[in-house]
Amino acid sequence: MTIGVGGQTQAQALASLHDMTAGVQPIALDEYRQRIARAQQRMQALGIDAMYLHAGTSLTYFTGLQWRPSERLVGAILPSRGEVQFIAPWFELGTIRDFMLLDGPVHTWHEDESPYQLLAELLHGLLPAQAASVLALDESTPYFVVSGLQQHCRQLSLLDARVITAWCRMHKSAAELALMQRAKQMTLAVQQAVASTLYAGITTTEVQAFIQQAHRQVGASGSTFCIVLFGEATAYPHGVRHAQTLKDGDMVLIDTGCALHGYLSDITRSYVFGTPSARQRQVWNAEKAAQAAAFAAAQIGTACGAVDRAARRQLEADGFGPGYALPGLPHRTGHGIGLDIHEWPYLVSSDQTPLAAGMCFSNEPMICVPGEFGVRLEDHFYMTDAGPCWFTQPSHSIDDPFGLGG
Repeated sequence: MTIGVGGQTQAQALASLHDMTAGVQPIALDEYRQRIARAQQRMQALGIDAMYLHAGTSLTYFTGLQWRPSERLVGAILPSRGEVQFIAPWFELGTIRDFMLLDGPVHTWHEDESPYQLLAELLHGLLPAQAASVLALDESTPYFVVSGLQQHCRQLSLLDARVITAWCRMHKSAAELALMQRAKQMTLAVQQAVASTLYAGITTTEVQAFIQQAHRQVGASGSTFCIVLFGEATAYPHGVRHAQTLKDGDMVLIDTGCALHGYLSDITRSYVFGTPSARQRQVWNAEKAAQAAAFAAAQIGTACGAVDRAARRQLEADGFGPGYALPGLPHRTGHGIGLDIHEWPYLVSSDQTPLAAGMCFSNEPMICVPGEFGVRLEDHFYMTDAGPCWFTQPSHSIDDPFGLGG
């Protein structure tokens, strides 16, 4: 039997977990001010007059204001010089002010008024009096906002704000790294706990419910997402529609995460319930070797795409692929992570972004074997001046995935 898989009740496993959030600090106000200043320096260098931040993670990143996007416009204008200007429905003013961390004027609109007209008037007062000012739009801005701006701000030149948002957000600070470190440790503890509760006959939906409880037990509000797959269903990277029931010899794949002050974890473990077959052992070991090859290739100044290619070379040497062909790796090797589960840059062959200190990535070169099973080992690393550093140590072996055997 695989070490650490099965043997405990859910009650016993929950009792082994504890709140892991002690001593964790949210992002401080001074850091938000530094982010604003850095963005404005970037805008000035690029000749961008202002940036629109729609409700969502970029608004949170630069201002600390957490607001779920909807059909009602909530956002902010950050001019290249001067203070940030917030926009919100008038009836939400009290709540908006309660959630704000950075001070700044809040411009409001009533339900029978056009928020785009308000935006146009605000921009007219903020931007230089010239024929075509440049407004960068947060890339998560929905089309209805873009269309409204185009109707009311015909003289504006609009462009994608990724040249600012991604440029700032992909380089994590020490405070961001600390939050992600703790969040990932929390999810790894949950992964180990859930493995111990598996038994023949348990369903994937029962396991998902336990993972929600376990994340709450370690101090999160629950799971931000949860994929649980057994047997042949593990060959599908993001799962299948139907639930599965665990049986002896099944490959198990669990991919889950949580949030801590907005920063995310995302860890996948694959192992066998019972005794691994020779085929399962071969594929699992090839997956571990590909993950290690990607990590070794991640060096300062190396293009992100080279990390993806290193993983694929290792997989091809072990008889998988080539390229995206199956059996093999059907998706990119990894993604950036922070306030979004998938963010820039990406470990995919076409991404030429040079690796730099502070960048954070998943490392998950999954092997899918259609009709049999799949194996994904996913841990995350961050870049330091000396090279890559794991947030969580990779799975130990197919026989002892959590390294409990000493």
